[in-house]
Amino acid sequence: MSNAPSLLAQISSPADVKTLPQEALPKLAEEVREELIRVLSTTGGHLGPNLGVVELTIALHRVFNTPKDKFVFDVSHQGYVHKLLTGRRERFPTIRQYDGLNGFLLRTESGHDSYGAGHAGTALSAALGMAAARDMLGGDEHVVCVAGDAAFTCGVSFEALNNVASTTKRLIIVLNDNEWSIAKNVGAVAEYLNRIVTNPGYAHLHEKAGKFVEWIAGKQARKLAHKAEVGLKNLLAPSVIFEDLGIRYYGPIDGHDVGLLTETFEFLKTQNEPVILHILTQKGKGYAPALERPDKFHGLGKFHLDTGETVASPTPTYSELLGTTLSNFADNNNKIAAITAAMPTGTGLVGFAKRHPDRFFDVGIAEEHAAIFACGLAVQGMKPFLAIYSTFMQRAYDMIIHDMALQNLNVALCMDRAGLSGDDGPTHHGLFDIAFLRPVPGLVHMQPKDEEEFADMLWTMVNYHEGPIAIRYPRGAGTGAVPKKNPQILEIGKSEVLRHGSRAAIIALGNMCELAIEAAASLEAQGVSTAVINARWIKPLDTTTIEFFARGCEVVCTMEDHVLTGGFGAGVMEHLASQRIMTPVVRVGWPDQFVEHGTVPVLREKHGVTAAAAVEKILSALPAQRSTSVQPAA
Repeated sequence: MSNAPSLLAQISSPADVKTLPQEALPKLAEEVREELIRVLSTTGGHLGPNLGVVELTIALHRVFNTPKDKFVFDVSHQGYVHKLLTGRRERFPTIRQYDGLNGFLLRTESGHDSYGAGHAGTALSAALGMAAARDMLGGDEHVVCVAGDAAFTCGVSFEALNNVASTTKRLIIVLNDNEWSIAKNVGAVAEYLNRIVTNPGYAHLHEKAGKFVEWIAGKQARKLAHKAEVGLKNLLAPSVIFEDLGIRYYGPIDGHDVGLLTETFEFLKTQNEPVILHILTQKGKGYAPALERPDKFHGLGKFHLDTGETVASPTPTYSELLGTTLSNFADNNNKIAAITAAMPTGTGLVGFAKRHPDRFFDVGIAEEHAAIFACGLAVQGMKPFLAIYSTFMQRAYDMIIHDMALQNLNVALCMDRAGLSGDDGPTHHGLFDIAFLRPVPGLVHMQPKDEEEFADMLWTMVNYHEGPIAIRYPRGAGTGAVPKKNPQILEIGKSEVLRHGSRAAIIALGNMCELAIEAAASLEAQGVSTAVINARWIKPLDTTTIEFFARGCEVVCTMEDHVLTGGFGAGVMEHLASQRIMTPVVRVGWPDQFVEHGTVPVLREKHGVTAAAAVEKILSALPAQRSTSVQPAA
């Protein structure tokens, strides 16, 4: 570290970036990287992607003028540098903390955030819509879309590309090519981009591309990147696929040369046609552990600065158990296949990929394709397990109805991160899957109370049920329950009574069972005999058990890690109403709003998803003459 005054400390707005001399920009980039590594070692977050876009973000703010000019970052998990340069530096240590800065861009957080996001593939369509609106309203602002190469594996990105040339004459697209999404990029698109930057045979230059090279050379900034390890070469490769879509292609250039980027953007903003600039960056640049493990450092928790190591949990996560359990099942069942959408590590399927590579498929960030691909496997007699986070499964909803359920295909949906996803915030909370799957005819949906039951449910999915079936499970580890060596088949639609009681019945789903037992103990201490039922099944409901306790008790309480609107408790209420059972039902779950980011305990306490909240609601619903606490005898 130098003793020279900090440049980053002098940046309170993008205007300050513009006042720095050009030769100071590399030092600013160095300080930004130091701040990213320092802060994220204590908060966790998307370190690798942000280390890769430092120079790019500095150059953007050097040339353009936000908030008038609009930057649209795909996913926006790489927006930390943008936050540091747009007046949020002092609050940066609060990132991903409750009541602090969000880990993604939010329009409500800053006027410099023109578009919020948290899922991939949205930036091109949004930026094109913004450019079209500008044109219709007679504005002169620039719209710049920054999308990683992985975003170009999303179908929606190609839908947008198909419409660019016919919609606007002024749009700047930055293709940030680092070969990674979360995992290593896969498929023909990634191979195509690789051919562009490694093939020295691109000798023919378009007229405008030639002028671009001359202009760059005149600025003494003719440094064009070569993706191979042999280093930099002077190369400009007009890409057929983009040019044929009516988008002028420039690049590939070195995405870590802030001077070259600045000069290039100055040129591109003068163009009266849609352009795409292909830049080459390193995910994790400036921090050796992040360069060595780009997948790990895409998004991680707290880590040790010197080694980059995180504190490993002694208890396997549900994701890890999925990979291990499915791999074991697949050893003796050649019909089992596993599919993920660019997240083999996040979904725990890396082990399956190693043990059964011929039956593992990473399709890239393409959830819709993944779902229909699974249907194709099922038609041919395979048993595909489609492992996608609950929040990302929303993208494949039409396929679940139209392709999977309508044809009653034998596809297993493994919905990771169901429930609250904590620090990642509203774009990643899996709080809606019960509501959107409940209406689908013939689809079975379940949630385990612990890891042992999780393995039993997976075994049931393989050996007992024919047709679409889904399992939802939370982020991280459960109770620590160790699965049996020989898992058992569970009867579909049959819940488990954990304890009997006569006055109140708590019907809990999945990880809410622990809170239900805690609430029941508190109620028992106050003289309220309370039953606890592990629901297990969202669809079909165990109507027999629900009716038994609803007829015999004075109040029913449901508990779920899901929004109350359309959720598990709503299903219980609907059934009881259809049977004209008038026992009061109180519900514990998430409110009808987008839940902010923060730790799970903090958010549960704030929004009343706690054992204490269940106790309070049950006591308030008991008949007045019997709801008072019973004091133990002296």
